[in-house]
Amino acid sequence: MTRTLITGINGQLGQELQRVLSSVANLELIGVGRDRMDLSQPSTIRSIVAEIQPEIIINSGAYTAVDKAESEPELAHAINGIAPGILAEEAQKLDATLIHVSTDYVFDGTQSHPYQETDPTHPIGIYGASKLAGEQAIQATNARAIILRTAWVYGVGGTGNFVKTMLRLGADRPELRVVADQIGSPTWTGDIANAIAGLIAQHRDLSGIYHFTNSGVASWYDFAVAIFEEAAQLGFPLKIDRVVPITTPEYPTPAKRPAYSVLAGQKIASVLESPAPHWRYSLRKMLAELKG
Repeated sequence: MTRTLITGINGQLGQELQRVLSSVANLELIGVGRDRMDLSQPSTIRSIVAEIQPEIIINSGAYTAVDKAESEPELAHAINGIAPGILAEEAQKLDATLIHVSTDYVFDGTQSHPYQETDPTHPIGIYGASKLAGEQAIQATNARAIILRTAWVYGVGGTGNFVKTMLRLGADRPELRVVADQIGSPTWTGDIANAIAGLIAQHRDLSGIYHFTNSGVASWYDFAVAIFEEAAQLGFPLKIDRVVPITTPEYPTPAKRPAYSVLAGQKIASVLESPAPHWRYSLRKMLAELKG
């Protein structure tokens, strides 16, 4: 059995990883949440990893409050910037593999074509800067590590995401205004977890940065419209009658977002030997699961 440590098990991706990986043969899963492994506390990270002695560490734990990070830069940096480097150091001691989940927010969004793994990074907010610092901390070690950048993540688990927020607001309001000039690829945690399962199967032969999102692109407005169309077909209670497209300046937030953060997926598709499902197909699956 391959002992596998998963951090952040109470988050939406952590919950999905436990569900998906529990059916993978020869994996012994050990999940830890903030109550056992606080990623802002280096000594706790080291002691828990030393106690568990994993062969694979999957770091799905993160500080993900993009706007709040602007007023909590030290905490965001401790969890997203420092902790991944510590996990890499501990993995190296054990000859273990670290699989670390990162983000499209390491880019500034000024490109008009999908970002390759080798493209220059340039985060425009505290959250993105903290996640880039985590990538760099991992790369500064000699650990065997896979950095998996993803984007626009949603799932059934966790406390909140764009899909759940739209369903909640759409059940109460006839009209919503949604930003239409930020472009990305909505990505279901179920597909991320399956991609990670594929990486685990080859983990001793892989290292470096990989991009994984669902295929296809959308604006937040497109995504919202699709959510309501799919949810209506599944019988979700909705009052929503109209979604109005607006610009980013019409919906100011503390943190800047990349205007375009589509990630190129050819590199990981060649490793997994299959392309990622289209985002709309995966949205339909997630909503059916949520409804069921």
